Amino acid sequence: MTRGRIHVEKLLCLALRHHPETLCIAIDAQGYTPIDALCAALAARRVALTIEELRALAADPATSRFALSPDGRSLRAQHGHSLDVDLGYPPTPPPPALFHGTIAAALPAIRAAGLVRGERRHVHLSPDAIRAAAVARRRGPAVILTIAAASLAATGHAFMVAPNGVWLTEGVPAQFIAVE
Repeated sequence: MTRGRIHVEKLLCLALRHHPETLCIAIDAQGYTPIDALCAALAARRVALTIEELRALAADPATSRFALSPDGRSLRAQHGHSLDVDLGYPPTPPPPALFHGTIAAALPAIRAAGLVRGERRHVHLSPDAIRAAAVARRRGPAVILTIAAASLAATGHAFMVAPNGVWLTEGVPAQFIAVE
């Protein structure tokens, strides 16, 4: 991924997940904003991106942070919101284990309080340790946590899965977390 694309993705994540005012865009109840309005807002920030390039960012739901609306005219972040949006993902029974990548400095807080969503709407979990490690490495050497997801779901915790395979839940109590 090029440095320019990384910058664009970070800017889009900021606007679509947390601060739409950054780009002076409106987000609807499901988190979408019209692609043409998004292109115009980016152009006003001297970020040249075509409608086709924005659609390409969302083309592969298995790897993308973004998703197109069913009519293909709007874009949203797939997860990671602090904004109050309804992503519409149905409750889904999780597999026996899911994974979360973190760094060693975060372990004392995790051991004390579990995984908490903070300002975001959900805690993000990965379907495998490899993806969890990739997420964690953005902040330092990875520590992989194994989440007893099915056991947690049996206590009433709801899980959802985004189209790109990221699992979402409101939190994970410490007793359901093992450090590898």
